[in-house]
Amino acid sequence: MKLFKNILFFFVILLFVFCASSAQQKDADGYFQDSGEVSIPVRETETAGQAGTDYLTIIAAGDNLIHDIIIRVGLANGFDSMYDNIRDYILPADIAFINQETVIGNPSIGYSGYPQFSSPPELGASIAEAGFNIINHANNHVLDKGAAGVLSSIHFWDNYENIQYLGMFRSQEERDTRRVIIGKNNFKVGFLAYTYGTNGIPFPRDRSYLSSLIDQEKMEADIRDIRSNCDFLIVSLHWGEEYQFVQNRNQERLAAFLAQHQVDLVIGHHPHVLQPMEILERPDGKTMPVFYSLGNFFSAQHPKHTLLGGLMYIRLEKSEEEISIEEIGLIPVVTHYDANWTNFGVYPLHEYTEELAARHRTRQIDRGMTVDYFMNTARNMFGQSLILRNVFTD
Repeated sequence: MKLFKNILFFFVILLFVFCASSAQQKDADGYFQDSGEVSIPVRETETAGQAGTDYLTIIAAGDNLIHDIIIRVGLANGFDSMYDNIRDYILPADIAFINQETVIGNPSIGYSGYPQFSSPPELGASIAEAGFNIINHANNHVLDKGAAGVLSSIHFWDNYENIQYLGMFRSQEERDTRRVIIGKNNFKVGFLAYTYGTNGIPFPRDRSYLSSLIDQEKMEADIRDIRSNCDFLIVSLHWGEEYQFVQNRNQERLAAFLAQHQVDLVIGHHPHVLQPMEILERPDGKTMPVFYSLGNFFSAQHPKHTLLGGLMYIRLEKSEEEISIEEIGLIPVVTHYDANWTNFGVYPLHEYTEELAARHRTRQIDRGMTVDYFMNTARNMFGQSLILRNVFTD
């Protein structure tokens, strides 16, 4: 793996534009497209930094989009095995982020897939077991079950002492004061999260605080409030156009706005396909990487381009209180399920075989769904120097 300064020197983004058939598209995430310095206590995991240089590793996954077939299979056979093949890429990370696209429901709310999602608590437990400790819910499905779904999700994650959730709030006071800051390895990493909207579902009367929408005035105030309490600030954004392999102008403008306000890293999701990474200059001379979209992490969507996602990887270095990005890249991942809707799972791409691909349900209708297709797509978009394998063992 290369040092960040070397990657900056060699980095070239090759945009690979794909033409998807709009006649097969179904929007809104359907199947087809054929620390303690805040008013609300933040659970921190402080560990004493050693003299000299400290390091922190961050992994981020895209959309964990749980369709009804996944719910049925998971409730019958368990959800843990669906994440078994990716666990070694998540658990070793100091911070592991995921965009949990669906609320965590309960028996009174019920469980459902597209178009208004609600996932069982067993799914949430498997996410935690896989190693994720930053759970984002600021996305277009956060209000799928109204206030009850938001509060059910909050109640569920409150059971996990070492897990923080983003983008949901119980009250206006929490929206105004709750800040997620993770203290670890002599770092203080802050998180903010926003979504472009809620699929047209209105906020309940007088409860607009339930989630955080993209609003530059409010974002500027949030950044100003948290910036002095953390030394590395990450913003999660649910944005962009579904199934588009290139970021749009609105994404670029919003990224530039965040760079102007001294954000350190942007994690993007929502398009359900990979989009490029870009490194923006900040006014203070530092840089801000933007991963415009990490694609799907796990779903039951069909087309081959929605089966490929990526784990963002960053390794931070802190020396004499100066923080830099020492390594950066993407670990491509593939969602697998057999032709008969069995054996669901997430695989790192370099461990995914042609034998598995031949069994995939999508392969039965699209012979172009191959390991080479996934490899070429990732390389064409990110360049070979940014494509990583298992950063914790290689």
